[in-house]
Amino acid sequence: MQLADFSTNTTGRLVPTQGCWAFVPNPLPPPLSLSWELVEQLSKADRGLSELAGVARTLPNPHLLIEPFIRREAVLSSRIEGTQASLSDLLFYEASGGLTSPVSDAKEVLNYVWALEYGLKRLQELPISLRLVKEIHGCLMEGVRGENLTPGEFRRVQNWIGPPGCTIVDATYVPPPEPEMKEALWELEKYLHAPSNFPPLIRLALFHYQFEAIHPFLDGNGRIGRLLLTLLLCAEELLPQPLLYLSAYFERHRREYYRLLLAVSQSGEWSEWVIFFLTGVAEQSRDAISRSRRLLDLWQEYRHQFQSAGASGKLLQLVDDLFAYPAITVGGSATRLDVTPRSAKKNIDKLVNENILVEATGRQRNRLFVAPEIIKILESPEG
Repeated sequence: MQLADFSTNTTGRLVPTQGCWAFVPNPLPPPLSLSWELVEQLSKADRGLSELAGVARTLPNPHLLIEPFIRREAVLSSRIEGTQASLSDLLFYEASGGLTSPVSDAKEVLNYVWALEYGLKRLQELPISLRLVKEIHGCLMEGVRGENLTPGEFRRVQNWIGPPGCTIVDATYVPPPEPEMKEALWELEKYLHAPSNFPPLIRLALFHYQFEAIHPFLDGNGRIGRLLLTLLLCAEELLPQPLLYLSAYFERHRREYYRLLLAVSQSGEWSEWVIFFLTGVAEQSRDAISRSRRLLDLWQEYRHQFQSAGASGKLLQLVDDLFAYPAITVGGSATRLDVTPRSAKKNIDKLVNENILVEATGRQRNRLFVAPEIIKILESPEG
């Protein structure tokens, strides 16, 4: 980390650590000026989020969209950190109990799903706090790469960010040393619960930068930082259901994402970062609305098809289940529907005959079935 890159900065201060310099961000809020461009992007983001909230309030069954959207977010957020697992890999891995995916990253992505679901459940009894952040990190890192790096605990040693294999001297960015890190985290928690004149979405942009700048864990900081955005949208009651995720936008503009975070630290470029963040909220709100409508249209088509044919309640329940879990096994469906395996297989066979499900393994035992039209909507490109 070059001292000259931070010489004119007012966002934080540099402190010596291990023969080099580390950056300590100032407590929030910063002196942010509201340009017309920023105000325009805030208006677009608020409008998109309000429309998405309207869609969420009309859902006949929120889990039809929440579960698949969480899994899509898990894949894309993890991909920013270098994992290779696709949504199909994750769905196959989860449905088979960890037996079918040849991609070792699938377990890491599934941990993201569990961590996000855990955080959403805990929000019902615990506000977003340092305690909750540590609990979520423990879920994220359990049994995967980095599990030896104190999961569920803030770091007690210095870390740094840079090209693979670089030393702290050659690092692109060095976060605060442990004592300053602890103080910065307490200040961040205080900011979350203090009154503010900033609009909620701008506060989220500020929070995300601050968390990434503090970098409080030895591994998993990026994923936790993005996961917390979803929790904050719900905790701040900006959305009634967790349907907005920004990882697709950050992954699509990965270089710009990292450049702008660093630019805040180096030269106080708050406005550029906040505008980028708000643009992502607007874009991903539109994408979530479009994807939600396509999934709901498909769900209504399937329901009408089988209701007209006088289908049983369990078959209709299985159709609903597909939208939450578009890759299934006979055993898994039997458990979720509370029926015998034989009954579950009969209902699955009916959906196979209607081309709603297809068998994906080619085996006679331990077969796995997927709903290609649902997966196609989830995996389709943005826009």
